[in-house]
Amino acid sequence: MNAKREEIRDGALFARDGVIEHLGTTEALPKEADEVLDLRGRHVVLPGLINTHHHFYQTLTRAVREAQDCELFRWLETLYPIWANLTAEMVYVSAKMAAAELMLSGCTTSSDHLYLFPNDCSVDAEIAALKEMGMRFHACRGSMSVGVSRGGLPPDALVEREDAILKDSLRLIEAYHDNNRYAMTRVALAPCSPFSVSQNLMRESAAMARSYPGVRLHTHLAENWMDLSYSREKFKMTPGEYAESLGWIGGDVWHAHCVHLDDETIQRFAKTGTGIAHCPSSNMRLGSGIASVQKMLRAGVNVGLGVDGAASNDASNLLHEARAACLLARVSGRDAAAMGARDALELATIGGAKVLGRDDIGHLASGMAADIIAVNIDRPSFAGAQADPVAALILCETNRVDYSFIQGRKVVDQGHLTVADLTSLTEKTNRLAAQLYQGGP
Repeated sequence: MNAKREEIRDGALFARDGVIEHLGTTEALPKEADEVLDLRGRHVVLPGLINTHHHFYQTLTRAVREAQDCELFRWLETLYPIWANLTAEMVYVSAKMAAAELMLSGCTTSSDHLYLFPNDCSVDAEIAALKEMGMRFHACRGSMSVGVSRGGLPPDALVEREDAILKDSLRLIEAYHDNNRYAMTRVALAPCSPFSVSQNLMRESAAMARSYPGVRLHTHLAENWMDLSYSREKFKMTPGEYAESLGWIGGDVWHAHCVHLDDETIQRFAKTGTGIAHCPSSNMRLGSGIASVQKMLRAGVNVGLGVDGAASNDASNLLHEARAACLLARVSGRDAAAMGARDALELATIGGAKVLGRDDIGHLASGMAADIIAVNIDRPSFAGAQADPVAALILCETNRVDYSFIQGRKVVDQGHLTVADLTSLTEKTNRLAAQLYQGGP
């Protein structure tokens, strides 16, 4: 996934202190290393995948019966009362569970959008969880300030005062944001959506973010037709016009979904470097529509992939998301060549890095972070696919990777997570999910 999109047979790389120093053929490698991993003849090695949109806490509310067949607004209205019972422990454990799933599917960097803060919930709990897991993390301090009594969608009990939101946003930036190269934790400000925050909060958040280097802006935009109707009725603008009127376009902004963007907004996003997190599985699950990804890419928009929350996907598997993007593009365009397997992998790597504003991840080259994954192609699901093992990663069934390194640290070893006990983590997740449904601890 370098600038030339090279595919190196008998390839090898050498990393020191979490950074790639050399990449080429095995023959040209340095001869000495503290550890050697020999994967010759059986593996495809790639840069770690990048997830640009998620809601970790939703791991506790997968496949909720009452919400299984709802469009976005009804889905939210069904789940808000359950999410009102969230606690800091639930946020912490669900973040670890989501990170575990992501890591096993080859993800080495993830963003997360936490916009609910009932009880003792905080972004701090997520940051602590991801530090323990060793995943590169973009923590998005979400918010909701306009409840149903003021014409918004969320219950009044789940919204916050805007002064409190801005105060906590400032605290998080100053406590955790690291704008250095190879940073493991960065902070973004992320008012939730046009139907849950005020225009003032959008403007104030943008001003705050832009007063700190590397703090980015994130929100949901144009997700489904009701979202589109809300913007037209409430603001007399399309979602794209709304975003631009608030200063929410530019190279430091990325929007989730953008299923219903008009052509003019797509061109405007391309010219300004505004990014988009494409979430195909969630969009299909909620019947929201199909984002015009090919049109966006042709225009020059930065597009990455997001698994979205596990209550609307209902999984955190980034390889599956890349496959869904590839196949959905072909259905949408009625064109079997609309998106190739390598194009989908590009969205999951280089595309995600551009969306998150990173030049140190997303491809393999000297000076890049040692975020590396490897998939063993000698498995039943790849039988007969040896002619093109790279395309097989997308076109065949790839449930998990065999190796993953983040900043040079091995987090997946022969298909097994090294940074957490999955059995114990699953038990804790199930226990807390049951508590959540029952109204809290």
